[in-house]
Amino acid sequence: MKMLARRAAGLLLVAFCLPLTAQAAEPQPTHEFSLENGLKVIVREDHRAPVVVSQIWYKVGSSYETPGQTGLSHALEHMMFKGSRKLGPGEASRILRELGAEENAFTSDDYTAYYQVLARDRLSVAFELEADRLASLRLPPEEFSREIEVIKEERRLRTDDKPSALAYERFQALAYPASGYHTPTIGWMADLKRMTVAELRHWYETWYAPNNATLVVVGDVSASEVKTLAERYFGAIPRRAVPSAKTPQELAEPGERRIRLHLKTQLPSLLMGFNVPSLATAKNARQVHALRLISALLDGGYSARLPARLERGEELVSGASAYYDAFTRGDSLFVLSATPNGQTGKTLKQAEAGLWRQLDDLKKNPPSAEELQRVRAQVIAGLVFERDSITSQATTIGELETVGLSWKLMDEDLATLEAVTAADIQQAARTYFTRERLSVAEILPKEAAHE
Repeated sequence: MKMLARRAAGLLLVAFCLPLTAQAAEPQPTHEFSLENGLKVIVREDHRAPVVVSQIWYKVGSSYETPGQTGLSHALEHMMFKGSRKLGPGEASRILRELGAEENAFTSDDYTAYYQVLARDRLSVAFELEADRLASLRLPPEEFSREIEVIKEERRLRTDDKPSALAYERFQALAYPASGYHTPTIGWMADLKRMTVAELRHWYETWYAPNNATLVVVGDVSASEVKTLAERYFGAIPRRAVPSAKTPQELAEPGERRIRLHLKTQLPSLLMGFNVPSLATAKNARQVHALRLISALLDGGYSARLPARLERGEELVSGASAYYDAFTRGDSLFVLSATPNGQTGKTLKQAEAGLWRQLDDLKKNPPSAEELQRVRAQVIAGLVFERDSITSQATTIGELETVGLSWKLMDEDLATLEAVTAADIQQAARTYFTRERLSVAEILPKEAAHE
């Protein structure tokens, strides 16, 4: 989500000045119910404007796919706009455009979701269109033949011809040796070339069922009116048997793994990843929230450790970052990246050593109370800003529910982060930042055989 700098800065000041209990005011009214066919519906009231966002989330993504049949979830997302029983290809999108609505869809490792943002009195239109393609997607072969070429070109532009994306795809395949997360969401090109419309039909009939979906509505609505509309448009769609989907679990300590890539890039760079649990797989949730704060502590703006120490202090790197997604269906990855400072003659080996020094420092020395409070306030500022958007609220709810967690966690998050201590951060660093969990990708310019 992109933030306006001034707005984010203002929220940061709020986060510093107010106690967390003051920020965590009464949560917005949120209602949960299920239709007889198993469709879960979650309604969150936000009456600031006569607008509503409607999202439907399906529990299927690239981590559900098997070797030889990758990219099915993403390809099916494209084909969901190509016609149903009531409408021809593209007609649903045309109707929504004429109503001034915004619509789109997205696919990830863990889910596929479709959304519309529109005036509150047009919610029934969104429901009717979404229910129609859930119940009666057509999948015309001629549309598939055209669309699969679009998807191949998307892969070329976004991955194959983009060194940073290609490097991360190869790195991810190395870092997840045991789970479906090694599969790229868009699929491998060899599988796209041999994909058939019959495979997509089978994927649709397997996973697109009301009892495998969550309908999320946030905005100027009441639970009763949403329930009435949901029963009218979705209620008659029959439930279907859905395969059990096992959680993507990784080897806890796969051993150190390394890959060296020579790509069409001007500068060398480094990726380091540690196999770690997510909130859905962790035995100790507090350590997961500690990892969230470690990510911000290392890479949370100008005063964070990586830019302050390695970039401006030692002039070791020209850029460095840390990233961790705690909200995945299976085990996750804590990722560090860095580009050595070429102007000072630094190497990949030196950059990696510098990143290890920061991790080892966390193991030996817990952060000060002042630093921890600053980092916590920064994370909270981002969360507070996100909750200002009805789309972000809906996305958070849908993601939590679809990866096997509860939407209620979003209203508990501030208190959860407040409970994390410096000792928790130190313990998480000692537990997870080990060479037994480490994957490293060295990315070098293609013309250079060595550093």
